[in-house]
Amino acid sequence: MKLMIDAGHGPNTPGKRSPDNYKEFTFTSSVADHAKALLEAYENITVYFAHSKKVDVPLKERTDKANRLKVDCYVAIHANAYGTTWNDAKGIETYVYPTKPKEAVELANRVQRDLIIATGLEDRGVKTADFHVLRETNMTAILSECGFYTNKAELKLIKSESYQKTCAEAIVKGIVDQYKLKKKKTASPKKETKPKSLYKVQLGAFSEKSNAEKFVKELKAKGYNPIIVKS
Repeated sequence: MKLMIDAGHGPNTPGKRSPDNYKEFTFTSSVADHAKALLEAYENITVYFAHSKKVDVPLKERTDKANRLKVDCYVAIHANAYGTTWNDAKGIETYVYPTKPKEAVELANRVQRDLIIATGLEDRGVKTADFHVLRETNMTAILSECGFYTNKAELKLIKSESYQKTCAEAIVKGIVDQYKLKKKKTASPKKETKPKSLYKVQLGAFSEKSNAEKFVKELKAKGYNPIIVKS
């Protein structure tokens, strides 16, 4: 199965930042990184990124890439905003295109539910929208808005790596449940086996330590590595 993760916007996208200048892409790219690492622990999964951390990738380029690679699922990750100043808009919502098939709605519902359970934020529901990445993709596609960066309380969460990981885990859980993905098998570590018996060879016994040391010296000269044990 081929999946494409789209971290919303880019490192230089104008305007897509909080009133205190936190970039939305800082959040979305981190969630994407965590999600990719989690997904790659499953069998028969190839994960692609639609975005780049170096430049802003146009929306058409993102969807063209997904269609060219014939990915099975496209997941866009965003953080929300209401205007450009601090306000009380809050919560999480997930979008599908109005005419997308049943599978997209099912995936959106799973991801939305898992995000709400994991974060405890307000449930704004699954909605439809004419977003480019939903309209121009030829595969199942969803877009999740993981909280408002124009809300001071939610921005504090959005900035934290623990919340970024939480969102990634919730999104991945929705994907795993939808497509019934299976974890890769890991080899069990080999157990060290202790010998049942130990056999020793004694080459000499001396009442005087000096004689034992002399014999050890002779054996070492012949390439052996003897030890002296006092009994």
